[in-house]
Amino acid sequence: ITRNDWARSGRRAGGMTRKEFLLMNIKRAKEEIERTVRAYLAKDALGEYAIPAVRQRPILLMGPPGIGKTQILEQAARECGVALVAYTITHHTRQSAVGLPFIRQKHYGGRDVSVTEYTMSEIIASIYEKMEATGLQEGILFIDEINCVSETLAPTMLQFLQCKTFGNQAVPAGWVIVAAGNPPEYNKSVRDFDLVTLDRVRRMDIQPDLPAWREYARQVGIHGAILSYLELHPQNFYQINADVEGTQFVTARGWEDLSNLLDAYEALGMQADEEVIRQYLQHKTIAEDFAAYLDLYYKYRDDYGVEEILAGKPRPAAFARLLNAPFDERLSLVSLLLAGLNARFAKARRADETTDVCYRQLRSFKRALNASPDADADVLFRTVCDGQENALTAQKTSGQVTAEACAAQARALALLRGWGQKLDAHMDHEEAFDTVRAGFNAQVRRREQAVAVAGDALEAAFDFMERAFPDGQEMVVFINELALGPDSAAFLAENECERFDIYSKRLLLHEEDDDILAELDRDEIRQHEGSADF
Repeated sequence: ITRNDWARSGRRAGGMTRKEFLLMNIKRAKEEIERTVRAYLAKDALGEYAIPAVRQRPILLMGPPGIGKTQILEQAARECGVALVAYTITHHTRQSAVGLPFIRQKHYGGRDVSVTEYTMSEIIASIYEKMEATGLQEGILFIDEINCVSETLAPTMLQFLQCKTFGNQAVPAGWVIVAAGNPPEYNKSVRDFDLVTLDRVRRMDIQPDLPAWREYARQVGIHGAILSYLELHPQNFYQINADVEGTQFVTARGWEDLSNLLDAYEALGMQADEEVIRQYLQHKTIAEDFAAYLDLYYKYRDDYGVEEILAGKPRPAAFARLLNAPFDERLSLVSLLLAGLNARFAKARRADETTDVCYRQLRSFKRALNASPDADADVLFRTVCDGQENALTAQKTSGQVTAEACAAQARALALLRGWGQKLDAHMDHEEAFDTVRAGFNAQVRRREQAVAVAGDALEAAFDFMERAFPDGQEMVVFINELALGPDSAAFLAENECERFDIYSKRLLLHEEDDDILAELDRDEIRQHEGSADF
C-alpha cells in the first residue's frame, strides 16, 4: 500500500492518521491479552501447545505512564485462571536478572577446563516459587519499563524478548510473556528496540481513554467527585505538558490514588485541600480546578442535605435552588445521591455475600454432624472453620479471587468463629446446630435490614429526581449510572424497582430512535459520497 493510498483511506475513515489507526485503549488491550493467553495455552490432541513456544510472540505494551497497564495484567491473569509474576525491570541489576557467575569444572577433548556458568535468575526463580505456592503451572510473566533499563542490562532484555531466556535460564513452558514500556516523549531513559527484536514481538500501542477508564473506575469505586468532575471536564483526565516550569502531568494512576485518599480522609472526618491534591495531580491548573470543584462538591452535599433526601425528607428550599442552578451543580448533586445510594447498595451486597458464605459453611457443618454421629460437635465446627481459613489463605496466595470475595470470606469466618465460641463439648449435635443456626438467622436479619434500607433510599431518590429533574439530562445520568455501577446493578438484579425498569425501557427506546437516526445520517453521507465519486 502506498503512502498516498494510506492517506486517502485515513481521510475516508474520518481523518484518522496512520498512528491513530494503530492505537488502542486499555480495555481493548486487556481483551487482546486474554485472547492471546487462551490461544497460547491451548493444547492439541497430543497435549502439546498448539502454538509452539518459539512462535508465541511476547506482547509488548507501549504507552504513557499511569494508564493502568499493571492493573489489566492482574485482571487478565485472574480471568484466565493463571498465575502472574510481575517485575519492574528498572529495579534490577544484571546480576539479579541473569544470575551470578560461578566456575564449574568440565572435561572437554581429553582435558579438564574451567567454565563460567550462572546461577538461576531471580526472575525465573520467582516463577517456580509462584508455581509451588499457587499450584498453577501456567501464567503470565510481566516485565514493566522494559525499555528503561541500564546500558549493562539492555542486551539481556533484548535476549529475553527474542529468546525467552534470562542468561542461560529459559522461561518455563506455559508462561506467556508480556512486557511494557514508555514512549520516548515520556521518559528520557528509554531505549529504542531494533528491528530484529520488534519482528519477534506483538506490539500494542495504548492511549489514554476516559470512557474505557470510567468502566474500570465504576468497578473499583472511584470517588464520586472525581467521576462527576471528569464528566464535566473530560479533557483533564490525562495530560502531560512540558513548559518553562517543567513537566506537569495528571494520569489515571493519579486519579485512582487520589480517590483512595479522599475515601480515607472522609472516613476520618477530614477533607483534602489543594496542597494535598497537587501531590497527586501534578498539574497546577487541573489541581486548582479540581480542588475548587471538590470544595463545591462537599458544599452541595451539605447545602442540599443529601442524607435527608435519601431519608425521604428533602428540604423544600432544595427544589427552588435547583431551578436556577447551573448544570455542573445539578450533576454534582446527582453524583452525591448516587454515592449515598452506592454506599447502601455496597453494604447490602456485603451482607448478602457474607450470608451466602455462612450458609455454605453451615451446610458443611450439617454434613459433618451426619457423617460423624459420635464426634464432638464443637470439634467438628472448629474443623469446618479451619478448613474455611485454609481455603481463604490459599485464595489470597493464588491471586485467583478478587479482594472483595476474600473480604466476604474473612467477614464470614469472623462470624463463624464467634458462633463457635458458644459451643461446648457437652452439647449434643442438635443443640450445637441450633446454636449456630441462631447466629446465622441473626445474620439473615441483618442482610434483610440492609436490603430494606437501600431499597427505601432508592425510592426516596426517585421521588426527589422525578420532582427536581422530571425530563432532564440529569435523570438520564442517574439511570445510566444505576445500570452500570457494580453494586447498584447487583442490587437491582436481585430487588425489583418498578421505576428503574420504567425509565430504563424509556431510555432504551430513545437510544433505539437515536440509532435509527444515526444510521439514516450515515446512509445519506454514503449516498453523497457515491454521487461525488460518480
